[in-house]
Amino acid sequence: MNTQIETNPLIDRLPPHLKQFIKPQNYDDYSPINQAVWRYVMRKNVSYLREFAHHSYAKGLHKTGISVDTIPSMYGMNRILKDIGWAAVAVDGFIPPNAFMEFQAYKVLVIASEMRQLENIEYTPAPDIIHEAAGHAPIIANPDYAEYLRRFGEIGAKAILSSHDNAMYEAVRSLSILKESADSRNEEIEKAEDVVNELQNKKVPLSEMAKIRNLHWWTVEYGLIGTIENPKIYGAGLLSSIGESKWCMTKNVEKRLYSSDAADIEFDITKPQPQLFVTPDFAYLMEVLEEFSSTMALRKGGFRGLQKLIDSQKIGSIELNTGLQISGVFTQMITDEDNNVVFFKTQGPTALANRDKELIGHGKDANINGFSSPIGKLKGISLAIEDMRPRDLKAYNFYDGKRISIEYESGITIEGLNVTGIRNVFGKLILIEFEDCTVTYKKHKLFSPEDGTFKLAVGSSITSAFAGAADYRSFDNLYHVSETKTTKLDKNKTILELELLYKKVRSLRDSTYTAKDLKVIFSTLSTNHQEDWLLAIELYELTNNFDNRLSEDILSYLNKMKIKKPKIAHLIDNGLELITI
Repeated sequence: MNTQIETNPLIDRLPPHLKQFIKPQNYDDYSPINQAVWRYVMRKNVSYLREFAHHSYAKGLHKTGISVDTIPSMYGMNRILKDIGWAAVAVDGFIPPNAFMEFQAYKVLVIASEMRQLENIEYTPAPDIIHEAAGHAPIIANPDYAEYLRRFGEIGAKAILSSHDNAMYEAVRSLSILKESADSRNEEIEKAEDVVNELQNKKVPLSEMAKIRNLHWWTVEYGLIGTIENPKIYGAGLLSSIGESKWCMTKNVEKRLYSSDAADIEFDITKPQPQLFVTPDFAYLMEVLEEFSSTMALRKGGFRGLQKLIDSQKIGSIELNTGLQISGVFTQMITDEDNNVVFFKTQGPTALANRDKELIGHGKDANINGFSSPIGKLKGISLAIEDMRPRDLKAYNFYDGKRISIEYESGITIEGLNVTGIRNVFGKLILIEFEDCTVTYKKHKLFSPEDGTFKLAVGSSITSAFAGAADYRSFDNLYHVSETKTTKLDKNKTILELELLYKKVRSLRDSTYTAKDLKVIFSTLSTNHQEDWLLAIELYELTNNFDNRLSEDILSYLNKMKIKKPKIAHLIDNGLELITI
């Protein structure tokens, strides 16, 4: 089967910093056991969710071309998703939260193409193709929900992380990889869990990204829709979990009306959720999202927004009231007694932009060592620099090629040779360049002539602060790609033999077979693979065409398995319920 992704205009227009996360699906890597796990989960889910899922689910499965019997190919999904205005790409497990959100903003569904192990058939903390393809994709076929998802990605991509978020992301990614790796040792998993628990138990203020992640969890992942008394499931985490989709409908799980308060309620990815939120309809989700976005630094700017960027230690951007945008890693700010930012500084490559487009000649290569500037009002002058017309500039001695000395109300002074200025599309100054320039604040030099050309950011206030670059083309590696990779199990002879048995059963299902064919497989299974239960259920299903001593033997085998391994007894019962003999 083709492992490449069909060309889709939505994928083609993705920026390079997102394309670096895309990988081939490698469909042939799915084992016959993987296919059997997919079939079991999907048959059980579709059977149960007909009654308990939002009506968009069943329709969406058909629209997106997702089969109950076979793991979907990204090639086929893209061909069908294209018709509803979306696309899908395969990635390696969890990716950075801002990158995940940005994919959504481009209407691209991110699918972790790995498949959960049989041991984790009910639920896995790791993103896998059951969760992504069978959980997310069907609901996207609903136009109202699809627009909510796109808008959520657009806003979420701008949410500012904290250093705690960065550590949490790496810890959860490592734990999810270990839990899905068949050769992981228990002590490795326990150690990784301890790291996650330690980080979760830290009492740190919730960042914007933490809050937006909470909203995403309680809607996109674990959302209910309808009424408190009669909710339906639409969250992908519930749609893809045969255990929790049932558990969530019991009285053990509190149902609350969804609101922006959910942004402050955290979750534990390793445990069933004690409460869930119900939205009356998909349109209401958008209302809450817009309400929350009005509290973000993206909308408010100011010293709090800049402080969030400094704390994040990641590339972020501020926008001044003039429209000038500065993108880089912010490290310092000075505020006045009213907490107005009067000076800011970045470290390392910094890009300047206007209206989300980099200013020609002012990209990161032109500001390789960072950027700093005072902002605010000039002392003794009621007119802001950005509001000065050519006549005003001359009146206040703003001449190109002339030395000038200016002082801000904050006490910051600039003295240097005025070289040139840059204006925005409305003709207002947004940047002035100085040579042989000294910037001073309370006898401390903030900039010296030996530092090179000084670029003064024209503006009196910060109107917006957000994660990422104003112009995504400004930075080659906007998001860090984790060095922790998913691992592939080296299969021993026993596993290879078991996979071959699963493959034979899968091929028999679509062909003519005899009772003898099934007896040979069952004999090998019951002799060499006594820990396996799923293949026995698939064999039991095929005995429908025969008498039955063989079916009785298989059923006896499964009943003994239930006694031997009580934790999977309900899985065996669930599988048998799907079979009509």
